[in-house]
Amino acid sequence: MEYFFSIKMSSNDFLPYYQGKIQNIVVTTIHGKTVQFPAMHLRKFLTSTGISGFFCLKTQNNKFLSLDKLQH
Repeated sequence: MEYFFSIKMSSNDFLPYYQGKIQNIVVTTIHGKTVQFPAMHLRKFLTSTGISGFFCLKTQNNKFLSLDKLQH
């Protein structure tokens, strides 16, 4: 499955996820579906201002496959 969603989160807001205090992040896709996945997969997209962009989450049998940033 592919899930498309956008995120705009400041670096301060992402800090508990980065530190592992919060394990999973919950997003709402462009189709209104709520999806949860391990927040550690967002770390590579973190900048000094936070995380912002449009993403595609790919899963198979409810298992994480990949997370790609499609645009800013």
